[in-house]
Amino acid sequence: MASMSDFRRVADNVRNWGRWGEADELGTLNFITPENVAEAAGLVKHGKVFPLGVDFGSSGPQGAFHFRQNPLHVMTIDGGDAATLLEYGPKWLQNPAAAQLAGYFEGNPMRFNDDIIIMPLQAATQWDALSHVYYEDYLYNGFPADSVTSAGAFYCGIDKVDSKGITSRGVLLDIVRLRGVDTYCEMGNPITPDELDAAAKAQGVTVRRGDIVLVRTGWWARFLETGDGGEPGAGLDWTCASWLHDHEVAAVAADNLMVENPVSGIDGAFLPMHMLCLRDMGLMLGEYWDLTALAADCAADGVYEFQLVAPPLRVTGAVGSPINPIAIK
Repeated sequence: MASMSDFRRVADNVRNWGRWGEADELGTLNFITPENVAEAAGLVKHGKVFPLGVDFGSSGPQGAFHFRQNPLHVMTIDGGDAATLLEYGPKWLQNPAAAQLAGYFEGNPMRFNDDIIIMPLQAATQWDALSHVYYEDYLYNGFPADSVTSAGAFYCGIDKVDSKGITSRGVLLDIVRLRGVDTYCEMGNPITPDELDAAAKAQGVTVRRGDIVLVRTGWWARFLETGDGGEPGAGLDWTCASWLHDHEVAAVAADNLMVENPVSGIDGAFLPMHMLCLRDMGLMLGEYWDLTALAADCAADGVYEFQLVAPPLRVTGAVGSPINPIAIK
């Protein structure tokens, strides 16, 4: 078990504050250049598309966590409403919406359905914004933590990264395949920097500046078997933050619930890699990505690089965003 002194030494080594200027809110997304984007587009050889997002619904992974709930999807207008609205709507003066809908439906065959969704922005496949995690009163690049208020994040909100599009060369590191396990990497054996190197070597791929690294732990496949969103599995050891920093990756995502290993590895710190990546390095984390089909295709053709397109929703001041990332080969 490492100490907080060890943590602070690594934090000092990986901290990117001021690297791209005092006003920077993009962090390691600055590594993605127009050349990176063009190179990623050139990786598309066969037109194969792999959606990496999971379902946003009542059977999602958040039921085990009291501070986040699964999405609630509600129909506001549906086919069963039309006849009732036509009968009662014009007389329903106390309900302007019903009267308005009745006016739309009366005298023509057009009908429509409408719905809403109520959910945490990090309910399923998502990006953590740089404002999501902080410690000792500071966000990434030294912005004050109290700049995130009930009105949202003034600095480092997810809307600030929209200009980058978050598209670059994606690289899959398949730890399930490396370890030779059936479904997923069970908790008790965190993923180390040496394993990331070993996976890249075994797959014949090199992680370069500006890449978005995807790590397959098999957790999502396990969740589909059990439905247990709270079951822990192996994630990246906190020392992988230095590996990500040394390789100058733009972002990292995984198919598990927190990217990093559930067991801290540092005495007195919860989710130390979140702190190092988001707050110190300015590196966004993607969680709950479904990498199963992509991994199967990469194993079949031996190609573990692809174009990755993963833009967030431009939710003003949000500290995370749902996404449906797409890998294209």
